[in-house]
Amino acid sequence: MMEAPFAVSANEQGHLTVDGMDVVSLAERFGTPLYVLSERAIRERCRSYRAAMRAVDPQGEVVYAGKALLTTAIARILDEEGLHLDVVSGGELYTALAAGFPAERIHFNGNAKTQAEIELAINAGIGRFIVDNFGEIELIETVAAAAGKRVTALIRVTPGIEAHTHEFIQTGVTDSKFGFNYEGGQAFAAAERILRSRHIVLAGLQCHLGSQILAREPFERAAEVMIQLADEIRSRLGYTVGELDLGGGLGVRYLAGDNPPSVAELLAGMGAAVRSACAARGLPVPRLIVEPGRSIVAEAGLILYRVSAVKDIPGVRRYVAVDGGMADNIRPALYGARYTIINASRLGEANAAPVTVAGRCCESGDIVARDVALPESHVGDILAVLTAGAYTFSMASNYNRLPRPAMVLVGDGCADLIVERQSYQDVIAQDRIPVRLLARAEVAVCAGGELLPVRRDESVGCSARGQLHQKLK
Repeated sequence: MMEAPFAVSANEQGHLTVDGMDVVSLAERFGTPLYVLSERAIRERCRSYRAAMRAVDPQGEVVYAGKALLTTAIARILDEEGLHLDVVSGGELYTALAAGFPAERIHFNGNAKTQAEIELAINAGIGRFIVDNFGEIELIETVAAAAGKRVTALIRVTPGIEAHTHEFIQTGVTDSKFGFNYEGGQAFAAAERILRSRHIVLAGLQCHLGSQILAREPFERAAEVMIQLADEIRSRLGYTVGELDLGGGLGVRYLAGDNPPSVAELLAGMGAAVRSACAARGLPVPRLIVEPGRSIVAEAGLILYRVSAVKDIPGVRRYVAVDGGMADNIRPALYGARYTIINASRLGEANAAPVTVAGRCCESGDIVARDVALPESHVGDILAVLTAGAYTFSMASNYNRLPRPAMVLVGDGCADLIVERQSYQDVIAQDRIPVRLLARAEVAVCAGGELLPVRRDESVGCSARGQLHQKLK
């Protein structure tokens, strides 16, 4: 079995346990599909980043990338562990604020912030904007001026570095929707513009190369490029960059052959690269910032599925179908992500011939994993997908009108529900039927759990329809 950062073992029943909790029992108690997180693993990973940062830069910051996984409970853990938080939408920002996360430790990233989101962020008093384009600079300036406030910003730079990961999760190359181009001079022009601003204070530079990066070298090359830009800004504009955010992207162990550098190795390499580049140019060393997301929560989580069917195609393959799939984890279908999967009900049994684990969505591409070795699996067995804490829940959908799964946090001998499972009523909660459609025949409408008869009325006008529409809500 693949090593995991939480305590994974088999109990006397041959069931998988996570930090001492029987996951088959968790599946019975909370249902499936089910996201399970180890609180201890998340906290230990947060602490490893903070310790590594202290060794490199005692004034440095570890900023968790909320897009990997963010709930109000996760935000509470991050706050308690002293991390900052990177958000990329109003929804993520609202989640953090609702959890009581300190606004001054929030960084707002993303390439298409709306005016409403910027207003929410400025009114909340967030710590940093990561500005992405010239239009955003003007919008932040306008909103901040109207609010009578000054805000602090980092400039997102695309340094033109390929990170040797899937093209869908590369973000540091020159042709990217993110950030200001370094090679074409846009990043320098952005610095020039912000330094003229009356309502935006420039704190420094930021870049993000991509995700699931399994080597230190791309980060160290990015540090060299960013310090080169900082030198140009100082020599031409007289401004000394005070903060350098090298983003996140450290890979994790999805498969036994994955071998990412340790957190300590990664940050030590970044710090050395920054110091060397600054020394070569006579620059003060800026405060270092990193933005881990996946590498904090991925290996702390798993997804539990129940086997719903086993189907043989003679001479071709055996399919083991489960009650989840691309609606709760789009990554395999989106860009061929691969996972380690085990039969959590039969850990003591030998593996049989390889099978393909199929998801339940009505798509041929909904395959959880191909050609995986599992014990002989039967209907009702619980399969566990390891290293599934990142970009699963956060990318989940209601495709095929499937309710989104529950999430459980395991810690201190307890299993606590931190996200409730959606019901069918939750799935249709935001649906509305226009009265003009209801008026064509006698139908029954579900509103507030009651069935309401609505009869044909050809004379209903737009105003009356609107009033009835509100009543049906």
